[in-house]
Amino acid sequence: MSTLDIRKVTAHIGAHVSGVDISQPLDGETVAALREALNVHKALVFDDVRLDDVGQQAFARHFGDLTSAHPTVAAVEGAPNVLPVDSERGVANQWHTDVTFVLNPPQASTLRSITLPPYGGETLIANSAAAYRQLPQPLRTLADSLWAEHTNDYDYAVPAEEIDEERAAQRARFTSIKFRTAHPVVRVHPLTGERGLFIGGFAQRVVGLSVGESRKVLELLQSYVVRPENILRHRWSPNQLVLFDNRITQHYAVDNYDKLPRRLNRVTVAGDVPVGVEGKESYSIEGDAAHYTPVAAAVAA
Repeated sequence: MSTLDIRKVTAHIGAHVSGVDISQPLDGETVAALREALNVHKALVFDDVRLDDVGQQAFARHFGDLTSAHPTVAAVEGAPNVLPVDSERGVANQWHTDVTFVLNPPQASTLRSITLPPYGGETLIANSAAAYRQLPQPLRTLADSLWAEHTNDYDYAVPAEEIDEERAAQRARFTSIKFRTAHPVVRVHPLTGERGLFIGGFAQRVVGLSVGESRKVLELLQSYVVRPENILRHRWSPNQLVLFDNRITQHYAVDNYDKLPRRLNRVTVAGDVPVGVEGKESYSIEGDAAHYTPVAAAVAA
């Protein structure tokens, strides 16, 4: 087993990991230790990694089967599991959890620095379990009972005020298959049993409420997720990889680099179907994502 050195970055989220070469095959004990660190810290940062696309996929595969790059967006040429998160394709400057509009969103995401601006371009990652714990008891009870519809068919990908011909084409690709899925607002993590707020930008309506009512409820709950003390603000360096638990975090790419080139490559690990506090599973309303991701077996906490 590698001699792991895991150092917390903040009280509620994030750790730097050293003492392991993730470009090499990892033994089961090391993978188990990394999984436990991910359970505890939600996001792990690896410095000075020497990975190409093949190596990034191999590392991510230690945690489960891979998804393809995205349900609707093109992969890196020759690497069907790798999504280029490229400023030239638009910016994701909204809080979200990856691909929650499908029935079983990825359980984990890896981001690897490729091209970085000389300033700005941070990635914010928030701990939604800490947010849940911070809710006053009446709000916690309410959240436990709610379900929300998540969809890719809205202006997340291309803000309305910025739509031009190129961005309209990007939006058309992003919504070329329309997905709507109902998820519990409070998801129970299958490995730890923790409860976390499972909302973010793709959550557009609370089941049983109007759009206006939904917006107010979701904004209230989201305000706990994005408290500064729940956030890791990661400033990218060359040859870094960040692994985060997509089941119990949200993230946000900060658009503060004057449209300079910025690119990260993303590889995601297939996830299980979310389960709420009463044991009920998420259900699909529209769209089949079988071409995008296998369903991971749920493991009891």
